[in-house]
Amino acid sequence: MARCSNVLLGLFNAGVLVLALAVLGGGIWLSHRAATTDCERFLERPVIALGALLLALSLAGLAGSLCRASCLLWLYLVALFLLIALLLVFTAFAFAVTNRGAGAVVSGRGFREYRLGDYSTWLRRRVENRENWAWIRSCLHDGGVCRKLAARRETLQQFATSHLSPIKSGCCKPPTRCNFTYKSETVWIKPLGLNSTDDPDCNTWSNDPSALCYGCQSCKAGVLANLKNDWKKIATVNIIFLIFLIVVYSVGCCAFRNNRRDNSRPAWK
Repeated sequence: MARCSNVLLGLFNAGVLVLALAVLGGGIWLSHRAATTDCERFLERPVIALGALLLALSLAGLAGSLCRASCLLWLYLVALFLLIALLLVFTAFAFAVTNRGAGAVVSGRGFREYRLGDYSTWLRRRVENRENWAWIRSCLHDGGVCRKLAARRETLQQFATSHLSPIKSGCCKPPTRCNFTYKSETVWIKPLGLNSTDDPDCNTWSNDPSALCYGCQSCKAGVLANLKNDWKKIATVNIIFLIFLIVVYSVGCCAFRNNRRDNSRPAWK
């Protein structure tokens, strides 16, 4: 029974090894495919780094549990403890910075609209940073989010009742409060006598496909709403992953104790 923890830890790490190879292979595939933009290339390094980390952990865990290498198993447990601590901190932080902000319901519309001031100050500062926003704006344009919306060719009634993602609602059309006249999904006519002090977003809007509302506060708010949704999903997955890591860590501690006990026995016995 004492060795069951070693076998169980070996099985856990065999599964992690398969996962690591799949993640690493995906990262290498991303790095060799024909990426045309910086946004497509952005995921390469994090995916490869994650795959390499999981690979190193799984190999150390396998060697420590099955080969009874106490030194490797000790390093494995230290690394696993640090990973659990980092995930706990990140998960708590993710929930803290995403507890604010929600889209406002617009009368007679099937979509919501978003305001920058409704979101976490920490997130707003990161998105509003000039360099960060220039990169995000480039990604939005290169990703063709608004081009896909324009390809719908809907009537005003169809458009008004359609569901729009936060980014499409904030970046691809002017805010409803501007009272623009609808021509198409990405072409709107400004009312006469529009005052520059009324709403900055109303004056920022342009029918130029490369501009649209990419410079609007509503666009940044839409990006924040999208980030908030993604972070909440990641934090939820992290909780499940943390439970798994804590179970593996507990089994690893039992295996380490077994290794020390076995190694302490005289060879002649």
